[in-house]
Amino acid sequence: MADSLKQKSIKGVSWSLVEQILTRGINFIIGIILARLLNPTDYGLVGMLAVFIAISQIFIDGGLSSALIRQKNPGEKDFSTVYFINLGLSILFFFLLFFTAPLVADFYKQPLLRPLLRVIASTLVISSLASVHNTLLTIRVDFKTKSWISIITAIVSGGIGIWCAYRGMGVWALAAQSVAATVTCTLMLLVLVRWIPRTGFSKESFKRLFSYSSKLLGSNIIRVIYDNAYPVVIGKRFSAAALGYYSRAGQFPGVVNSTISHALGQVTFPILSQIQDDDERLLGVYDKYIKLSSFVIFPVLLGLGGCAKPFILFLLTDKWADCIPLMQVLCFGLLTNTATNINMNLLYVKGRSDLVLRLEIIKKTLAFAILFASMPFGLMAMCIGQVLYSFIDFYLNTICTKKILGFGILPQLKAMVPYLLCSIVVMGEALLISNFVSVSLLALLIAVIVCPATYWLVTGAFKLYAWQEANDFISRKILKKKAA
Repeated sequence: MADSLKQKSIKGVSWSLVEQILTRGINFIIGIILARLLNPTDYGLVGMLAVFIAISQIFIDGGLSSALIRQKNPGEKDFSTVYFINLGLSILFFFLLFFTAPLVADFYKQPLLRPLLRVIASTLVISSLASVHNTLLTIRVDFKTKSWISIITAIVSGGIGIWCAYRGMGVWALAAQSVAATVTCTLMLLVLVRWIPRTGFSKESFKRLFSYSSKLLGSNIIRVIYDNAYPVVIGKRFSAAALGYYSRAGQFPGVVNSTISHALGQVTFPILSQIQDDDERLLGVYDKYIKLSSFVIFPVLLGLGGCAKPFILFLLTDKWADCIPLMQVLCFGLLTNTATNINMNLLYVKGRSDLVLRLEIIKKTLAFAILFASMPFGLMAMCIGQVLYSFIDFYLNTICTKKILGFGILPQLKAMVPYLLCSIVVMGEALLISNFVSVSLLALLIAVIVCPATYWLVTGAFKLYAWQEANDFISRKILKKKAA
């Protein structure tokens, strides 16, 4: 059983990382091309609508997908019930957004938002047609299929977005990319995952699933409102261009964070769910996940912060220069994000959705206080406030994990700090290279070679756990290749 679980973890994380790295890599390249063709205002307009789409998606799912994944043996009635709920709610929210679009446009004083929101809202209904199919792949830990779907979706939608931007369609290029991505992903899921609802809505299934998911729904609503509060405030208080700078500043570190965090998170939840009743094994796996994620994400985020200047100037040109200092600050704000998500997954696995809701209420009360306190001092102060909140968020989550497994803030910091210290060395190197090499491309090339090599040598010198695991994995691959 232990070997089977380890193999599932390795295979699942491997394919999930392949999906995330390739998909994010493709989207990264596409994003650079689009940023050169479009302007900050175009990105700001789309950013203004993010909160409405995100909240709608949270209500449509209602935490039911997580309830299905956590359930040990979900039946056909469960899947069919979730399918019809998702479909019905998606239609309801589409019409809600369609008819309230004029109010949104008036709020931001941007008339273009009216038709833009109506077009983007159509993705809610389209994606709901295959939401259960996507959940089935997660339950089966079939991230190979998910990887291919994500990669093809990114290529198709990105190509359409670039073509539209090249044709001078402005913000509509981003809308076309969003709709194309949803249509492509949905069609592939329907074709590759052979499932159709065979029963109708089951009141019994709904009650059982919703007893768990209802608290997740509440916590997710609070989380999404906070995540999108910054774009709403910036778009309303400052300008669409300022929101464009902020969105772009957070996009690149966000890609790094979400690539690792999402890949690990979507695998850890179904895997940890299988051993939810074995606290000793749960704690062991949990500790390893934190070390492995810290080993990867800390040096990349801090290295990116150190290289922010040549990175932005070379890839996006100097019209995006205002987002450089914002990006450097936001890199720090994401350091604890993956560990925070793993902490939350543990609460989900243990069925403590009540704690999740309670935590979100407390944390987001503090978060909004920080937001409104920093708002009068400008964008930079707001970004610094996000960093402060990220550490508070992490600390409060560890209080609950200590209560459940005895794994609180101190052992988690002990697991993370060695990788953080080694990563600070990487950031120092990156800053030196960025300041002393005036040619942006040359500075990036030097940093990409020197910084990873330094990090590998430093972590290897201290024989850190994650380094040993990575080194053993590479050695086994080399030996296997030679044997073949």
